[in-house]
Amino acid sequence: MSSSPGDRHGLRKFYLVALVVLAILTALGWQQFQSPPSTVLTTEETSAFDPVDEPIQPLPLEIKIDLNKSALGKKLFQDSRLSSDGQISCASCHHLQAGGADNKRYSVGVNGAMGTVNAPTVFNVPYNFRFNWDGEFNTLADHTNALIQTPNVMGGRWPDVIQKLKAVPEYRQAFAKIYDAEITQANVIDAMVAYESTLTTPNAAFDRYLRGDRQALSSQEKEGYRLFKTYGCVSCHQGVNVGGNMFQKFGVIGDYFADRGNLTQADFGRFNVTQEEADRFMFRVPSLRNVALTPPYFHDGNAETLEQAIKIMVKYQLGRPIPQEHIQLIAQFLQTLTGENPESSLSENALR
Repeated sequence: MSSSPGDRHGLRKFYLVALVVLAILTALGWQQFQSPPSTVLTTEETSAFDPVDEPIQPLPLEIKIDLNKSALGKKLFQDSRLSSDGQISCASCHHLQAGGADNKRYSVGVNGAMGTVNAPTVFNVPYNFRFNWDGEFNTLADHTNALIQTPNVMGGRWPDVIQKLKAVPEYRQAFAKIYDAEITQANVIDAMVAYESTLTTPNAAFDRYLRGDRQALSSQEKEGYRLFKTYGCVSCHQGVNVGGNMFQKFGVIGDYFADRGNLTQADFGRFNVTQEEADRFMFRVPSLRNVALTPPYFHDGNAETLEQAIKIMVKYQLGRPIPQEHIQLIAQFLQTLTGENPESSLSENALR
């Protein structure tokens, strides 16, 4: 059956409209990838959004805590008896007043041993999907156990650790009361994990913003978040921990390590765990929560400031030029991810 002239005219008109729409969409997409985002401070009306649709979610305001276990775990976390030289505790590298890190390029372990990677924050660790920069450990318990025994970190031997703890009446009484058992490797680790799981930092300004408080951020901070998404940073830094939930190659665009020089074994990242060539230079994406408090940055501590870190990330991960003004705006947004210190928020946000 042949079509009428009217039908053919209608089809031509439909195709023409479709081609125009397709051309507009193509031009918009091309412009987004070729040009750096413009700096236009958003207004309250244009920045409104449904929090459910955002790639970042707020930290829970309440967590379930066994207060007796966490109190015992806190003492152990701060106790240098767990180390071989009696000088290093977990708190030596994870300062609660320094964003859960130590602000050193490499931490110092037992007998003055220098670490090979920058110590990541202990804050919000329950929300990480793997532990260590190379993701060697699947659980916080395995990670805690390994750090106590790692020669250049704490260098502890469990028989020695247990013997030293049993010599303290306060510990013997606490373990008997809480675990109805004597001190063992398993319940020492369990208590420490209970404490580490309380080290969350809720109620950051950005979390309040996500929950509907539009006054929680300034116009510059909102613009910084828009740029954070537009440049593509959010493709790796999303979710409740703004990262910590995937592996990514350091140097997706460009060779970061060739430009930096002085390649070390630690730079091979996840390859050191799997021996798979595809995992060379792959690292667990760090959480950006409280990132303003934890310089220097990256596994190698190579960026001394937040602005330097942003510039390196955009260059080697996204392959895009970025003006200094945008770097500063993104840094302002990242500062809104600083939450309440766990020491002050624990009693208020805990659920027995």
